[in-house]
Amino acid sequence: MLKTIREDIQSVLTRDPAAYHWLQVVLCYPGLHAVWAHRLAHRLWRAGWKLPAHLVATLARSLTGIEIHPAARIGPRLFIDHGMGVVIGETAEIGPDVTLYHGVTLGGVSLERGKRHPTLEAGVVVGAGAKVLGAITIGRNTRIGANAVVVKDVGPDQVVVGIPGKPVTRRGEPAAPGQPDLRHDNLPDIISERLDGVLARLDRLERAAGLPVGGSGSRMAAEPDYMI
Repeated sequence: MLKTIREDIQSVLTRDPAAYHWLQVVLCYPGLHAVWAHRLAHRLWRAGWKLPAHLVATLARSLTGIEIHPAARIGPRLFIDHGMGVVIGETAEIGPDVTLYHGVTLGGVSLERGKRHPTLEAGVVVGAGAKVLGAITIGRNTRIGANAVVVKDVGPDQVVVGIPGKPVTRRGEPAAPGQPDLRHDNLPDIISERLDGVLARLDRLERAAGLPVGGSGSRMAAEPDYMI
């Protein structure tokens, strides 16, 4: 237990530049308090003490603003940064060294019993406000951009952006071994890139057909305008 507590504290010191001392982390980080309360609630749940488990989880939610169902399975060194508004559902599974920011939801999309919440593998980072919904799997070391809505499986070492979330292969150098990828500013604009590709292809076709490049603009101008 002491080893787990030390690892939890160190995970905060490693991933948050604002953390400067272990005592500050222990006293002032609600994400850490929520994780510790969940460890107690989960033990009670597995022992069959479901009402006390829910009471512990409810108290933790009131104190931290973070709601974790007692049955959720959470691996070592989970870091919930800021944390307000985080919701983790009953059948969610979280691997080691995962980072969640405020407003993240690991939710379900079905009323059926059984597995209905996501699985996050090791090293996943979920940006602020992102929603990961359904019994899907997010692969190792994948980064989900802020406010993305992910409803399908994502492989390892991807970056996910948009609504619904679209995975793209990570660009540039990966994070150092054992370090999460927190580069939330490095998010591709998928729609813009694909539109640029379509326009470039159209230009090549117009050149091949001997038409003035950019002629599609005149054709668009000939069409009636619509108010949306």
